[in-house]
Amino acid sequence: MHTKPILFTHPDCTYSDIFRSELNEDNIDFDEIDLSKHPEKWNDLLKLTDGEKITPVLLEDGKVTIGYEGVG
Repeated sequence: MHTKPILFTHPDCTYSDIFRSELNEDNIDFDEIDLSKHPEKWNDLLKLTDGEKITPVLLEDGKVTIGYEGVG
């Protein structure tokens, strides 16, 4: 079963904006967690990144993509 991808973002991160735009352009339905609005989610992100405070992070079907490298 596929779950909707989750994109962790932060407004101070330009790469978060680029990643979000590419997902939208590719018509990929995803949930976004803005860490400035949901600071309690930092712990979830830190588990995915081995303790690194970095955005964007995409969680898709158990696969974690850290940072922006281009989508699609």
